[in-house]
Amino acid sequence: MSILKRTTACLACAGLAVGVLAMSGALPAGADETPKGAVSRITGVAGDENWKEEYAYTLGVQAYVFAFPWYYNQLLRWLWVSQPPRNDRTASMPMNTFWHARHLTDATYRDGGSPNNDTLYSVAWIDVSKEPMIISMPAMKDRYWSIELAGFDADNFDYIGTRATGGQGGHYAIAGPNWKGKLPKGVTAVAPSPTPMFFALVRTMVAGPGDLETVYKLQAQFKLTPLSLWGKPGAKAPENRDVWPPYPRKDDPLADWRTINRAMTENPPPARDAVLLGMFARIGIGPGQDVEKTDEATRRGLIRALEAGRRMVTGAATKFADVTEVNGWSYFPAEHGRYGLVGNYIGRAGTVSLAGIVANDPIESMYPLANYDANGEHLSGAHKYTLRFAKDGLPPVNAFWSLTAYGMDFNLVDNPINRYSLGDRSNLKRDPDGGITLYVQKDSPGPDLESNWLPSGERDFYLVVRLYLPKPEALEGRWRLPALHRVD
Repeated sequence: MSILKRTTACLACAGLAVGVLAMSGALPAGADETPKGAVSRITGVAGDENWKEEYAYTLGVQAYVFAFPWYYNQLLRWLWVSQPPRNDRTASMPMNTFWHARHLTDATYRDGGSPNNDTLYSVAWIDVSKEPMIISMPAMKDRYWSIELAGFDADNFDYIGTRATGGQGGHYAIAGPNWKGKLPKGVTAVAPSPTPMFFALVRTMVAGPGDLETVYKLQAQFKLTPLSLWGKPGAKAPENRDVWPPYPRKDDPLADWRTINRAMTENPPPARDAVLLGMFARIGIGPGQDVEKTDEATRRGLIRALEAGRRMVTGAATKFADVTEVNGWSYFPAEHGRYGLVGNYIGRAGTVSLAGIVANDPIESMYPLANYDANGEHLSGAHKYTLRFAKDGLPPVNAFWSLTAYGMDFNLVDNPINRYSLGDRSNLKRDPDGGITLYVQKDSPGPDLESNWLPSGERDFYLVVRLYLPKPEALEGRWRLPALHRVD
């Protein structure tokens, strides 16, 4: 078809469209077929001379929400691998090496993530870009333990532990997304990492302070071995602490985008996100992208998008979307821990990454959370609250449960008695009818009730109940937590 014929056909179609709109009442009766002035007859408005900036802004906000785990994980990887430990409770280890907590987490830890006070953590940043890594674990059949494996996108991709592998000790290999090969005899493959680098989080249950020494001995048996060194006793890989830092924000309003682009280049998102990545690439965001190659209008939009995106993600970390609220408690959906698989990127960024670094699949543990009391008012250390379980209404679990208070910075609440959780391993006092009442407040409820006191601090706070290996009635919603009542 000639250029003249194609042009004529296009004009004819445009005229037909205007005619249909006029007949439908979308255009005023007798409207001309050609727009007059700067107002489009189709959209009904004038064009925005700043449309490029606005497009970069609106798309950039969504890009930030999608990409937030790459920013935060790169920050944590740099802090934990390259920087000296700030205290003996902050993770510090080379790549492909476990760091083991020697204390149950307390208020001296300030890296956020809503840490538990029930288990000793062991953590590692693992690089499988060149070859698989083999995790060796001792058998711990009588003790709850799990290894949560999460990609750089903060989505879980597999588990090892009490539920997933029956608590059996053994050797488990994790390969990268493109590795092809055979594993040695006696090594069990788990799901491959979707990204060249991933995060391994081990939780080992501690029965109480007297149990710590036993757990230390178990931790000493956790091993990470590159496939190339398997079967070579005494061989060690070179220590690697060479991790690049996030780009500094000072004097660079595009710094976070540079960090995100570099992190995504190093750890590309899974193939399922290809359409989104194609959209984001149009504004210079994603693997192999460079924001400096965008035009000035796009850069202005991206700077605005960072500010809005940060506020959005921070808000989503405390006021969650896609939750079921019952008695003031928020219950997360079945895809919690793997939100990226269903396109819930705001949940992944706020609820999981910022608020928790990673989050267990519900089948591994549930996290009902309360920001508000039974009257819908935000929890505050200025008030006193009770949480009462009926005799037959305690959390139904196959492992254990706990209640923990956090400040709005996602850290444990500092308190004078260094108590950060209550649960089925606490020496709780029962009510006369066999039920249990917990007291959540700043000051002690008195000597007779202090065993059931969870200090809340002086400021706003939120509560998390953890159910490790929840029973079906909890997973299916047939059991729910009672309301939290203000009593002052």
